[in-house]
Amino acid sequence: MQSLDDDQAQDIVSIPLEGKSNIADHMVIAEGRSTRQVAAIAQKLAERVKQAGGEARIEGLANADWVLIDTGDVVVHLFRPEVRSFYNLERMWAVGEDAEPEAAEA
Repeated sequence: MQSLDDDQAQDIVSIPLEGKSNIADHMVIAEGRSTRQVAAIAQKLAERVKQAGGEARIEGLANADWVLIDTGDVVVHLFRPEVRSFYNLERMWAVGEDAEPEAAEA
């Protein structure tokens, strides 16, 4: 989350997936203002994860409308604003929840 904030990602949201899915423990959703910014944020995040000794797989970097970074326990989705609005992952994963997804403190 701090890496995304450092790279000026916008509207960062963390959604706990424990008990909802076995794909990851958390999902983080954020956006960049352009495809270039989305790609840069994704590449930097993957580099930081690898420098910390983790693994990061990236999907969607070529178009950079929606980039997925899979770090194992955490899945990060980076969008352009209109693509994020169209897919609305926050709503899909928060269905049936009493609490809203946790917004990152800026």
